Amino acid sequence: MNRRTYLATVGSTVTGLSVGLAGCEGAPGAGADPTDTDEEESPSPTAEPAETATETGTDPDAGTGTDTAAGTAGQVPNTVEMVTEGSDYYFTPIGLSVEPGETITWVNESGSHSATAYAESLDAASVTRIPEGAEPWNSGILSEAGATFEHTFEETGTYDYFCIPHAALGMVGRLVVGEPGGPATEGQPPNGELPSSEAIVQRGAISYDEFAN
Repeated sequence: MNRRTYLATVGSTVTGLSVGLAGCEGAPGAGADPTDTDEEESPSPTAEPAETATETGTDPDAGTGTDTAAGTAGQVPNTVEMVTEGSDYYFTPIGLSVEPGETITWVNESGSHSATAYAESLDAASVTRIPEGAEPWNSGILSEAGATFEHTFEETGTYDYFCIPHAALGMVGRLVVGEPGGPATEGQPPNGELPSSEAIVQRGAISYDEFAN
């Protein structure tokens, strides 16, 4: 093949390739995105992980973080706990002030305990240390954790009480209803030491830890 014929052949081939490439520029898959439109695509909403609400405390089914168990800063008013802690046996608060007509609830937190009035009319008590005319009470021994006993106090005065199984170990408590009065204002009970009636009225409640320490 002579040079002129060769150049003509090459020229025809290049022309054909140029035409073919020009036809492919607008075809899908040849560099143009067939999904491109003039409208701006809206971003997809990002879902919040389920754990986040619980971790931040915003889960409506989650607790508020406030400790409602008896014996904590959130203890229910007019509630006295009965506690076994190692070799310590105690009521807390050990001293509590209430108004006439109010009800006190004893809750057995641990161990086996009773809340029993110092009243000679009860077999377990050898002395009387509740106001004259006041109704004595005896919960009996509560062994199940969370078991409760309630008593409503009507007569004004000071009431001392004890735990039958642990009286000899000093497990005693004192209540002041309205204002001090009655035989419990004279000295201490035979089984332990208690805060004064005046201190209880002034403070409203005195925990076992505060009094013991």
